[in-house]
Amino acid sequence: MFTTYIYAEIILLYIIIINMLEQFQIYQAIPDLGKTHSLALNNQITGGMIMPAKQDNISGNTPMGATIAANGATFRVWAPGAKWVYVVFNNDKDAALKNDANLLVFNSGNGHWTGFFPGVKEDTLYRFWVVGPQGSGYKRDPYARELEMKIPPAGTNCILRNPNSYPWKYQSFTPPPFNDMIIYQFHIGVFYARDEKGNDIRQNRNAKFLDVLSRIEYLADLGVNTLMPLPFIEFETTTSLGYNETDLFSPEMDYCVYGDDLDRYLNIVNQLLSKKNCPPLDKAHLCSQSNQLKTLIDIAHLYGMAVIADVVYNHAGAGWDSDDECIRDFDRSSNIYFSVGSPAGGFIFDFSRPQVRQFLIDNARMFIDEYHIDGFRFDQVTDIHNNGGWSFCQDLTNTLNYIKPNAIKIAEYWNYFQKDRCLAVLSTPTGMGFDAGYCDKLREEVRNVIKTASYGGHGNINLDNLRDALYTFQGYPAAWKQFQCLENHDIIDKDHSDSEDRIAKLSDGNNTRLWWGRSRARVATGLLMTAPGIPMVFMGQEFLEDKLWTDSNRDMGNMIWWDGVEGWNGVDGQDKNMVDFHFFARDLIWLRRKQPALRGEHINVFHVHNDNRVVAFHRWLDSGRDVVVVVSLSELTYYGYRIGFPGYGLWQEIFNGDYYDNRPNPECKGNNGGVHADGTAWDNMPCSAVITLPANGLLVFARDFGG
Repeated sequence: MFTTYIYAEIILLYIIIINMLEQFQIYQAIPDLGKTHSLALNNQITGGMIMPAKQDNISGNTPMGATIAANGATFRVWAPGAKWVYVVFNNDKDAALKNDANLLVFNSGNGHWTGFFPGVKEDTLYRFWVVGPQGSGYKRDPYARELEMKIPPAGTNCILRNPNSYPWKYQSFTPPPFNDMIIYQFHIGVFYARDEKGNDIRQNRNAKFLDVLSRIEYLADLGVNTLMPLPFIEFETTTSLGYNETDLFSPEMDYCVYGDDLDRYLNIVNQLLSKKNCPPLDKAHLCSQSNQLKTLIDIAHLYGMAVIADVVYNHAGAGWDSDDECIRDFDRSSNIYFSVGSPAGGFIFDFSRPQVRQFLIDNARMFIDEYHIDGFRFDQVTDIHNNGGWSFCQDLTNTLNYIKPNAIKIAEYWNYFQKDRCLAVLSTPTGMGFDAGYCDKLREEVRNVIKTASYGGHGNINLDNLRDALYTFQGYPAAWKQFQCLENHDIIDKDHSDSEDRIAKLSDGNNTRLWWGRSRARVATGLLMTAPGIPMVFMGQEFLEDKLWTDSNRDMGNMIWWDGVEGWNGVDGQDKNMVDFHFFARDLIWLRRKQPALRGEHINVFHVHNDNRVVAFHRWLDSGRDVVVVVSLSELTYYGYRIGFPGYGLWQEIFNGDYYDNRPNPECKGNNGGVHADGTAWDNMPCSAVITLPANGLLVFARDFGG
């Protein structure tokens, strides 16, 4: 009887164990017998049983990373070579490693470890403890939405976040059509920061996401309709351009505000919301780092501006050698996320692995789904292509087209052969499927002619190359697909060995505030804003900033000088030349927005005169709305200069750059508001008119004033 009872108990225990194995998939959680034996020995001490993390709410659709679910949170992480993966809450490693329930369950089919933890809530601190063939230690969640404040992030916990905690004020924002975009590029960390008394505080600390809000009305007034900050994802160092990111799903913690410092920013936020008749935010809404970034994006939308994320999918890291908790060697077995090579000092992503490809695509999806981002600038797609990422780019662009087709995808792609540059912007499967691509042709030729003009008024300027650069880049299927700029974060970076002068300095290397420099800079900016393509302005370019820039907040001598153009309380700044140029740039940007032909496809450069240093071109739509642009780099004003026109009659002079020199210029040379084109054919055009063309001048003629 006793023996029978013992056998019955053994059979019952066996059935219980089998059911538990099926329920928790222990056979997957324990890839080898050695670990099974080890775990069993550990549990013999207390007489316990192998009880790894629950699998409630776990399925094939469970998101990667940590996700708030019903009555708890799910965790899912890719670590195919790991022996064990534990979740450690609130730094209590000892408790986690002693508790089988903190051990995630392994799926040998996909290399994922999963678990559900009841009672876990938002703000919970967590990390993974990964045991593998090459050792053990903490690892941050590659999908962590936020990190605990610590610089550098080594030793930093991840923070569990609810992505839906921010109360969006403007969920129906629609970004401008791609060809209508006018982009403003800036670096959050050095862009703008003042205290409540108006003192510039950028030297004391990095500027913040919420500091940008103090420039929102300025940027909206400037006329740009798309903001493109440099990368704002977590990087190791205190200051950086942002291209050495380590935690792709987390905002840069040093761009965030904490504690009582939030009070002042809350007032700024709510003043901006009030002006748009939106209810205020509570301080609790701004406490999380991710919500501070969302607030910036939301208010930019309210003020009519899209926001583009600058993302780095070609590599990660640089300077993270001392950070053992990053995604490098994540499973303590091999460098699963990366391949060989080190462009820009980091590690190249391994585009041959489906899990890595999905990781990067998930990152882009997060920006759209959770941050309502309106597009992307993809850094160095050249490196992606050259390291096996051609099909990844196609998967990425196809996915984003499906999720949000009006989110622009801009590729920085520098194929060695210019004829192949178009591969980035051709539709799949022929190309990679990006919407627009970097073009350097117009930038180089505008800079060349401005530099040559700076040598004086007597040298010959070859404008033929500029003429060619105004046409659509070789192989591009549409003119608007050209991403155009004269300055960007790379070429005018003080710390780059091959940096080039800013346009203001290029225009007159001796004194950027004299007429020669001011007027040439107006011509350069005028060409950018009237040429085909998507124009981009780099911070400070709009008000004649002549210093190279740096990401270091210790170098105030190379910060853009806001006091020159505008006082902290909105009054005119200390440098009238900057103030005048700002008005010029603002009116020119709005001119582009009011005249659809300047954003259209068609251009005919019908007049090029190298001796006179004059170029003229015609922009139009299929439906009409013709615009004629005339540019001179001569130091003489031309009176009675004949120019071709596409039609007979009155042409309004809708823009004259000379007006903005010592604005309002009492000696402005122009055409009294317009000219009459007669039937005299000229420049292969059916009509022509005699105009007054100011020295170093920019004139724009149209049938109407736009709108």
